[in-house]
Amino acid sequence: MKSLELLVERIILSSRWLLVIFYLGLAASLAVYAASFIYKFYKVAINALVYDEADMILAILGLIDAALVASLIVMVMISGYENFVSRFDEGEDQVSFLGKLDSGSLKIKVASSIVAISSIHLLQIFLNATQYDNAKLMWFTIIHLAFVVSALLLGFLEKIMAKAKAKDS
Repeated sequence: MKSLELLVERIILSSRWLLVIFYLGLAASLAVYAASFIYKFYKVAINALVYDEADMILAILGLIDAALVASLIVMVMISGYENFVSRFDEGEDQVSFLGKLDSGSLKIKVASSIVAISSIHLLQIFLNATQYDNAKLMWFTIIHLAFVVSALLLGFLEKIMAKAKAKDS
């Protein structure tokens, strides 16, 4: 019976390596997204002298948005791998947050990134407000506020959990 328990535990523990498939998929999607970014940047560069100020701001916000999404993908890949699969070997190209992000702080960073991305989208929408009716503008704002409230609540809950851990220690 003990050997069956040991076998089940080994299978469950080894199954974490299946997550590598997801992280490799995210790396591939990041490469595709990078190609998309290069295309967007090319369009901005070609039209830089033609764009008026508002169009240039919108184009640059699109590039910033893409950079934030790419950073979010990298953060999830690295933190997820380190937290759930295996620790990275010590090396000279070590990323500063390795080993410091637990699942709680990762959730907060992801939520903060989503709020930042949503903020950029909302700003883009408001710069083109004439293309939207008031009902859509209201719903975009409500959805953004839902992201903000969710991020604040996650941060508050993480703070409570940290205090509880400190109290238990």
